[in-house]
Amino acid sequence: MNPISLFELNNLIKATLDTFLEPSYWVIAEIGELRVNPKGHCYTELIEKEGDVIHAKIRGNIWSYSYGVIRQKFEQVTGTSLRAGLKVLCQVSVQYHELYGMSLHIKDIDPNFTLGERAMRKQAILEQLTQANLIDLNKQLPLPLVPQRIAIISSATAAGFGDFLDQLTNNRNHYFFQTTLYQAAMQGDEAPQSIMNALEKIKQRADQFDLVVIIRGGGAQVDLDCFDHFELASKVAQTPLPVITGIGHERDETIVDLVAHTKMKTPTAVAEFILEGMRRFEEQLDDAAEMLERWAGQLIQTATQDLRELRYQLQTHTKEVIYQQKELISRVQVNLEKIQDKRISNENTLVDRQLEQLKKVSQRALKTASEQCVQLERQIELINPENVLKRGYSITRHEGKVIKKDSKLKIGDQLTTIIYQKTIESKVEKP
Repeated sequence: MNPISLFELNNLIKATLDTFLEPSYWVIAEIGELRVNPKGHCYTELIEKEGDVIHAKIRGNIWSYSYGVIRQKFEQVTGTSLRAGLKVLCQVSVQYHELYGMSLHIKDIDPNFTLGERAMRKQAILEQLTQANLIDLNKQLPLPLVPQRIAIISSATAAGFGDFLDQLTNNRNHYFFQTTLYQAAMQGDEAPQSIMNALEKIKQRADQFDLVVIIRGGGAQVDLDCFDHFELASKVAQTPLPVITGIGHERDETIVDLVAHTKMKTPTAVAEFILEGMRRFEEQLDDAAEMLERWAGQLIQTATQDLRELRYQLQTHTKEVIYQQKELISRVQVNLEKIQDKRISNENTLVDRQLEQLKKVSQRALKTASEQCVQLERQIELINPENVLKRGYSITRHEGKVIKKDSKLKIGDQLTTIIYQKTIESKVEKP
């Protein structure tokens, strides 16, 4: 096996934990130590021991945005504060950091863990819900960025419902919300079925809403028993929309709260939670716009600098190309001149050769013509009448015309016969 680095090993451990562990667990443990830093983060050490012997120990963290709510809720329900030595039931997710090692992120603490028979009954229901993988089912749904279509389950006459609508409608940021009330009984034996009926109606129109709100005003502790109901909690957990509860109790936490996506103490707290989400989204938009503006400015600045650099490079390259082309043209011009001179020399040589050949041909032609002229002179000399007469021939004329074979003569015609160096006159006596 090839060796790996420590960082690679830690990454492997982290990936393995993320793959095989559930998103969260409910864990029973004792707080070994607890401290809160100036920023509001709570750092704990969770332990499990038998007598004075510690069998297990791990670091736990509660981040500031959760710790305030968890601490206040715990104090209201139990009448005591979170402290070392206290046994708690907490909802945790396992985290592993390459540098800081393993720890637990404490998401929630159930303050009812040690509260007698009711706590035991609730614990049994929680275990049943956990076995059915329903505890965190609704929490896994993403909260919409701008939840403006809200289905409300409440009593129309409940003071909490009026407070919720008033705060939501008259918000200082003038956000618009579309709310639909699904009226239900919020206490008593009929409340679980009434709320489940409302949830079923909402489920049939789930595409028309962004989230579900279950709210009611304050009341006696026994009035909240209807929310510690397995079937109702199961229905809430399986709702296809995020469920936010604001049941209006100060010292207790119902099972419906635990399976809901987000739990708040009062209806007005639910309204403020929704408004805060809207404000946070608006701030994110503003931050994104500002970041986009800065990024665009930086991009423009970088692009401008790049353009300047490219322009300089282009100018430099252009000058270099022009210089190279001039050099090339000069070399081509020199080569052309050489080629031209060579070609002219070749042509002159060819012309000289042709002139020499023409001269020879002309001389031969003149010689031939001269010889032909001599021959012709000889031939002409041979046919000269005087030379013909010397050979014994004669020429006879009648009236200045040479008598030929077809000439017609008559008796008495005067004839003139020319022989070599003599002329004889005669008359025709017989034709």
